[in-house]
Amino acid sequence: MGEALIQSSEASSKKLFGQILDFSRHVAGSCQIAAACVCGDYASGLFNANVTIEVLLVIHGFQPKLMNYLKVFDGRNAIILAVDRGVFEMDADRGFLGEAIAGGLIFPYVPLANNGYLHSQEVILKKRLIRELLENLVLDFPELSYEILIKPEYFLYESMLSRARLFPPMIYAVLGFMRDDVKERNVKTALQGYCEALEELEKEHAISLSKSFVRISREFADKAKSRKARFVNLLKPAQKALFMSLLSVFPKIVSSLSQNRHLLARLQRISGADSEIIHRIEDPQKYLYVPTATGLVPLTSRVNIGDFAREVLSASEDTKVSIEKIGGVLNDAFLIKVSTNGEERKVVVKRFKDWSSFKWFPLTLWTVGTRTFAVLGRSRLEKECTINQLLFSKGFAVPRLLYVNHAERLLFMDHVEGESLEKVIRRITESKNAEETKKDLNTLERVGETFAEVHALNIALGDAKPENTLVGKGDEIYLLDFEQASRNGDKVWDIAEFLYYAGHYLSPFVSVKSTELIAEAFIDGYVRAGGDTNIVKKAGNPKYTKVFSVFTFPHVILTISNICRKADKQKGQKNG
Repeated sequence: MGEALIQSSEASSKKLFGQILDFSRHVAGSCQIAAACVCGDYASGLFNANVTIEVLLVIHGFQPKLMNYLKVFDGRNAIILAVDRGVFEMDADRGFLGEAIAGGLIFPYVPLANNGYLHSQEVILKKRLIRELLENLVLDFPELSYEILIKPEYFLYESMLSRARLFPPMIYAVLGFMRDDVKERNVKTALQGYCEALEELEKEHAISLSKSFVRISREFADKAKSRKARFVNLLKPAQKALFMSLLSVFPKIVSSLSQNRHLLARLQRISGADSEIIHRIEDPQKYLYVPTATGLVPLTSRVNIGDFAREVLSASEDTKVSIEKIGGVLNDAFLIKVSTNGEERKVVVKRFKDWSSFKWFPLTLWTVGTRTFAVLGRSRLEKECTINQLLFSKGFAVPRLLYVNHAERLLFMDHVEGESLEKVIRRITESKNAEETKKDLNTLERVGETFAEVHALNIALGDAKPENTLVGKGDEIYLLDFEQASRNGDKVWDIAEFLYYAGHYLSPFVSVKSTELIAEAFIDGYVRAGGDTNIVKKAGNPKYTKVFSVFTFPHVILTISNICRKADKQKGQKNG
């Protein structure tokens, strides 16, 4: 870690460090020194004469367990924090004191005694901090966390910034660390411990490392979503703030502030009026990326619709660009058309708004006891990105995700040309052409097969009504709209919504036979591709039929419900 220190004078530093070690031996007395280092501003390269030198002294069997000493070495003020080895290791390994002591190893430090021990404790500390930050990412982005690619710098800056938020005087320590003349060396030095910790976490299958990116493992994410993890993470910030504050007002430290204008100025400058200085610290989220078809997009991206047309679609000032609103009651949706060299490219943009109580209350009332909906714009954006990318990676026909502006909840994707399944269903009931009807029923079978393949990945589509499925120009079955999709979701809802919503398109004068053909074709495809007949049978239960009775005729619902409940018999008849 000593490489991070820019030596102002090798001889004077050697003399200074020698004096610190002599005093440390005096403090330890008959006890053995486990380790000693200079940390804080001085170790980060700030050699101003007013800078107080901070020393961490770890002692075997130290009594009392924790003590501060104020000294002057070579004309410089110094604070020596002496701590018992056991207490120090508990703070590094478990956050026993909210890292108020071990937290000094987050920044560069200059070892004075036993560098190997300090480095091992640094890695232990940073490994735990990484785990906590990964857990927070999973809780903040429950769906997107599976897809987020993380640069190691994220852990470095987020660890520092979280401390500055909890304890404002730390802001100036972070700004000192990031000064232009020392930032590169400080980052390189501090990052080393994080990289070693990440390698250990990969061996424990908490993450995977690839091309300098970190990805959270599914096993880790599932554990982090548990109720216990949520409760523990809720308490940690309060614990850290408490211990940082208590140790900062330790009587001897307060008395030192009265003698030290540099440190006193830090506290005096922290006020509500100028707390915005925290925004000068590098945003950790610029090191979080979402994969798209056009490359990795940082979570901090603020590309708007106009910027996207110019930067991603390479539209010049002379290029004809049209932006057309294409509807959406609960979301804003736009169609961008860019014409270059006689060719037109179309891109769909969705803006994910929070659903107000007024807007989503009818949905809740309609599905009470059967289905709950994600209403927050950010949550729905996460689901759309995550499930889209997952299905795309598995070879499903979905619109390519081109770009995402997470800050403004904008999602850019390819416009898919094709025929809505709604038209296919209506044509089955209206067509007099037997060949055409046979082809359309075959299309419904293929849709059923696609649903079964999606369900085999343990994914529920969430909003599976027929209009969210398109038959593409190449006859591919395209799936659209994943903002209600999820892992481990209600697969029965997918079957029920598709079938009963399909019944919604049928007039009261359509023959029962047409209804049966539509339901049987979809169910045949679903079961043939490995779909669970028990899932289909449950779709016939009143729990689901009641939801769609508002807008689908009773005799249509009854017909579809009966076919669902006999799915296993239907399978046997087909096989026979």
